[in-house]
Amino acid sequence: MASNLTVVVLAAGGGTRMKSKTMKVLHPVGGRSMVGHVLTAVQQMEPSRIVAVVGTQREQVGPHIHELVPDAVLAVQETQDGTGHAVKVALEALGGKVDGTVVVVTGDTPLLRGESLRAFAEEHDAAQRAVSILSGRVANPFGYGRVVRNTEGDVEGIVEEKDATPEQREIDEINSGILAFDGAFLVDALDRVGNDNAKGEYYLTDTVGIARADGLTVGAFPVDDVMQTEGANDRAQLAALGREMNRRIVDRWMRDGVTVMDPETTWIESDVVLAPDVTILPGTQLLGATVVAEDAVVGPDTTLKDCEIGSGARVVRTHAELAVIGENATVGPFAYLRPGARLGAGGKIGTFVEVKNSHIGDGAKVPHLSYVGDAEVGEGANIGAGTTFANYDGVAKHRTVVGRYAKTSCNNTFVAPVTIGDGATTGAGAVIRRDVPPGSLAVSGGPQRNLEGWVLSRRAGTKQAEAAEQALPGATDGAPSDSTSG
Repeated sequence: MASNLTVVVLAAGGGTRMKSKTMKVLHPVGGRSMVGHVLTAVQQMEPSRIVAVVGTQREQVGPHIHELVPDAVLAVQETQDGTGHAVKVALEALGGKVDGTVVVVTGDTPLLRGESLRAFAEEHDAAQRAVSILSGRVANPFGYGRVVRNTEGDVEGIVEEKDATPEQREIDEINSGILAFDGAFLVDALDRVGNDNAKGEYYLTDTVGIARADGLTVGAFPVDDVMQTEGANDRAQLAALGREMNRRIVDRWMRDGVTVMDPETTWIESDVVLAPDVTILPGTQLLGATVVAEDAVVGPDTTLKDCEIGSGARVVRTHAELAVIGENATVGPFAYLRPGARLGAGGKIGTFVEVKNSHIGDGAKVPHLSYVGDAEVGEGANIGAGTTFANYDGVAKHRTVVGRYAKTSCNNTFVAPVTIGDGATTGAGAVIRRDVPPGSLAVSGGPQRNLEGWVLSRRAGTKQAEAAEQALPGATDGAPSDSTSG
């Protein structure tokens, strides 16, 4: 592209039909805001300047745009007086004079692709037109501006739906809202655009008629994939765009060597990265910046957000966020990995296990029914079922360290801060409040007491008592005795 390319992104509209406190262009589609998708496409053109026009809720939109494109120029449209007025505000933010090509895009077209914009701008430059229209043909053009051509097929102008005649409303070639201009012409033409129309606004599309009246060249560049130019004005249209974007993303990954068992129930966001030979099972959502390495199997019924999954790992019926799962590790079913959870190579996080801000080492296992919070579990260690890492004292969080190849028993509670040494063992039901030296066995609790005859005494007449009486036919007096075993 030429180095003097300017792109104007229109992001000032209120989007009242969204009925939302969130600005329309900030609503997410496929893991990015709508305007974020547009800016990604625009940057692929390598423009010398990007100007974003903001207005309604600019305190939301402006910082978001600067987060994505720090050197973007923000132009404020104080009153919503139409697209022509918006572009004029943008050019004023650049000092009022613009050379080269100016491409104007709307901020609510998330399916827009950079290669389409690049081809459009290159064709405009090659034809040396004053105005070029990115157009498309649709089966139902209702609501769109129509591209009006003469009998020779030359573009005469663009007419908006509310201003169109019945004959013009039959035209199926629509204006996408994306236009390219010769910069010098655009600066001059915007001063000549009026607002004598049904909405009393300054239409950018009126520049087409001005160019024709001046004897300048106007053309249209039909895009085959007209869905790229679709916008969203309400939640229903937003959902439709989301489904279409997901379909395209899933299709692309399948063509790149990923197995998706059920594309209809699989959702993959835009920034997810998948290696060849990954397998995605039904009901899976891969969100944010999740990365999955080759030969990993994810799903079914799994949600991963901003996670890293190693090669050969298996993650089933799991919800995880900001977690790292090592190669050949297994997770689930019904596991919950919270931010900071890290599982080493060959490790296991099993059924009904919750892990938070903890590192579980290579080959270590937390098989079932446990909570692991703020912990270091060493290589090869095994955590017994029903174990709780009691990390919170009511004021602060503390860490527990379980050493290499330690074996802990069922229903343990580790009261942090505490360390279980390398190769140590803990007894069933133990509450560990003090450090356990390496190789030691830690037990807690008093000896077991059996009150014989208690059921016959206290539960007489129940089926429990009947079963006990049949098992112990001599126990008929109901007087319990106390025996102790250690």
